[in-house]
Amino acid sequence: MAEHERWQWQEPGTTWKGVGLFHITLTITDRQPLLGTLVVPGNDPTKAWVSRTPLGNALVDCLLGTPAYHPEVQVLHFCLMPDHLHAVLYVRRTMPTGIGTLARGFWQAAKKLGRAWTRSSFLEPNIIRLNHQEGNLREETTRFEAFAAALREEMGNEAYYRLAPIFTEMPFIRPMGHTTQLPNTIRYIDMNPQRLATKRLRPGYFRVQREIEIGGRSYDGVGNTTLMTAERFETVHVRRVMVEMAEHGDRLPLRNYMNARVLAARKGVVLVSPFISTQEKQVMEVLLHEQLPFVCLADNGFRDYYKPTDALFDACASGCLLILSPWPYDASKRHISRADCVALNTMAEEICSQLMCSK
Repeated sequence: MAEHERWQWQEPGTTWKGVGLFHITLTITDRQPLLGTLVVPGNDPTKAWVSRTPLGNALVDCLLGTPAYHPEVQVLHFCLMPDHLHAVLYVRRTMPTGIGTLARGFWQAAKKLGRAWTRSSFLEPNIIRLNHQEGNLREETTRFEAFAAALREEMGNEAYYRLAPIFTEMPFIRPMGHTTQLPNTIRYIDMNPQRLATKRLRPGYFRVQREIEIGGRSYDGVGNTTLMTAERFETVHVRRVMVEMAEHGDRLPLRNYMNARVLAARKGVVLVSPFISTQEKQVMEVLLHEQLPFVCLADNGFRDYYKPTDALFDACASGCLLILSPWPYDASKRHISRADCVALNTMAEEICSQLMCSK
């Protein structure tokens, strides 16, 4: 079953029709870079951009043409990558059907373009157009649509629909619960070329590494595995009693503990933790800001194309972070349980003990 079908973003029987913001992602299933080519001038990831192929141009035009069929929808932002497309849609007033119907219609149009691409003999793979040259988008799409119509007439419906559509899975739809998510989502979308360039320049830090054995337990990991060769390791585990004491006015034990963790990291100790509580996250923020090395235990595994987000991505790129998970990836997992918290904290202690014993 496809990921978008497993992930339940809404209650059964409900439909997104009202005003709202939605993050839509359409992906080429086998991740072929058919939509564009990543360009990294001077091997500088901050300057990375994607040069579109004709198919990429046509897909963007298809997206931008959405309001013609759904006038209540506005395309706020988008980013085309070599193998997928991100878009932010704003539903300005109640829709007659729902965002799912819109996404399905866009998907059907994209599949039509994909079928045309699989049989188009007049398009060279290296024909590209720059991102800012949007004046030719309609022309590119018209070529694909005309070819698709002629192809369907020539082959007949049955043979035509057997052609590989390239986009075999419906777009993934993620509702944005409040407007504060909008700038974060736009930043995430805009950073996609830079992050892809960084991954390609430093592939070892972003490749999912399977079956990393520590003390008889197997983990999957992403990041700098050489951190496991450090001289000293310590956990970050803020106990409930410290928090309760601080809530009742005695803040010294909690403050001293958190300060001690940061001071240890500054002396070369690699801190290990799932960083679950608010106080533990505050320690992690200092580690990230000062680019100090640490190991983070995750409550979910990694997809094949996993990439850390925001500050964790930068920490991976700099070699300061190793993310470990003892469990396989579960697309339906949305919240960490208390049992998971207890288990991960126990594993953090095990990792520190085992790695120190191996010295």
